[in-house]
Amino acid sequence: MGLPLSQVARIGAYTLSRHIRGGKYPLVLMLEPLLRCNLACPGCGKIDYPDAILNQRLSYDQCMEAIEECGAPAVSIAGGEPLLHRDMPRIVEGFIARKKLVILCTNALLLKKKIGDYRPSPFFTWSIHLDGDRQMHDEAVDLDGTYDVAIEAIHLAKSKGFRVQVNCTVFEGADPARLAAFFDQMETLGVEITVSPGYAYERAADQEHFLNRERTKKFFRNVFSRGQGGKAWTFTNSPLFLDFLAGNQTYECTPWSMPLRTVFGWQKPCYLVGEGYVDSFRELMEGTDWEQYGVGKYEKCANCMTHCGFEGTAATDAIRHPLKMLSLARKGVRTEGDMAPDIDLSHQRPADQVYSSHVERELAKIKAADPAAAKHVAGRG
Repeated sequence: MGLPLSQVARIGAYTLSRHIRGGKYPLVLMLEPLLRCNLACPGCGKIDYPDAILNQRLSYDQCMEAIEECGAPAVSIAGGEPLLHRDMPRIVEGFIARKKLVILCTNALLLKKKIGDYRPSPFFTWSIHLDGDRQMHDEAVDLDGTYDVAIEAIHLAKSKGFRVQVNCTVFEGADPARLAAFFDQMETLGVEITVSPGYAYERAADQEHFLNRERTKKFFRNVFSRGQGGKAWTFTNSPLFLDFLAGNQTYECTPWSMPLRTVFGWQKPCYLVGEGYVDSFRELMEGTDWEQYGVGKYEKCANCMTHCGFEGTAATDAIRHPLKMLSLARKGVRTEGDMAPDIDLSHQRPADQVYSSHVERELAKIKAADPAAAKHVAGRG
């Protein structure tokens, strides 16, 4: 299927021009306009907050200000569950009016009810959360039947002319043969796949099922070997990122390439690691000590190989070495032989467990602005 050529050209021109100008720049705005969800996935670190925080929403104006501030050509709207936000159709239309590529991430439980509020557009894509086949996905989200709802939603959205992709997160214990079979099914349905290993969020209820770096590389080599080096399937991920997952590239992350704006503010330093929040994108870029974070630098980053950290690196590599990228797209991911050297972890600084202090500060702000909100603070901690 692939993106419309106009969108590929627009994003490509933006990336090339910013690369030529130098400096740090974002590729995709990661937007979380709310944290409340209608699922409670054990591997999610986004939803376990007191009700006073889960009741918070970014307004339409705040969402538009975020894209204007950072200037990214694309926005991925997640959460929480975005379809719980009553202004989401207006927010999507606002981004489309600004000619931004909009990826609306959803678990699909509300899509059948809400789909009439949205219109197909070359700037708009539904991203359906599916972590593998029926058993894999329903176990990952801890609710039977969600896989069937998601598959029904994919058929519905495609029948109405929408672009559809699936967002697949891989956890420890996944079976390579079953994941490859799932990819085959998605190819049959005509949807693209965004794939990434999971990240061990500090707040995630389940801390036992996240892949480490060695396991990630071996796992994806096994998967890609079953699909012509990955060429049998249509990914939204860049070929170089897939090659990185298979252990063939030594990459450091580019944390500013997908900055996060959430109900707390702009999250420092990245989408996955929350160690402070600031009020503006400029403060995020200029006030973050980027050298303190990343694989080999910080313990929290040690096993991270997620797309939001490394797709930006892969994009830069593609600009610098276009022939390497084209060759990889033609031949597929190498799944045998030596792996590229990994980054030394022996000098990384220890993790600083600070997420609870951010929650406490946010609750204090909420109570100061609205004393009546104090009665909601005793929700989930």
